[in-house]
Amino acid sequence: MNLTEKAAYLRGLMDGMNLEENNNHTKLFKAIIEMLDEIAVSVSDLEDEVLEVEDALDVIDEDLGMLEELVYDDMLDDEDDDYYEVECPVCGEVFFIDEETATEGETVCPACDAEIEIELEDDDDDDDDDEDDEDDDED
Repeated sequence: MNLTEKAAYLRGLMDGMNLEENNNHTKLFKAIIEMLDEIAVSVSDLEDEVLEVEDALDVIDEDLGMLEELVYDDMLDDEDDDYYEVECPVCGEVFFIDEETATEGETVCPACDAEIEIELEDDDDDDDDDEDDEDDDED
């Protein structure tokens, strides 16, 4: 039994009691029952609205799932690209740039628009130097 049905049941009980119309208690009971009717209708309307919102939210969730799939699939395709973490010396903002931007030698901070020089460290040369040092040690 929902609230509307319960309020109707209480109204029926009150009507079955054959109360005097002009009695103060009867007026109070009628006012309480009317208020219960209004509350029951309001709650019923709210429940309907919640169901509509849940349906809309489900649609949004499905759409978001499709977008995530598209975006993350694209990101997985881009995983082969090298990205470099850069910290702006002016404002401290940390951001990422792709390899192409890094090889250009400079970029602009997205937070403060400061121009930042990029110097790539060549890891391969360092490894070769280490190997040469090891060869020298063996002689």
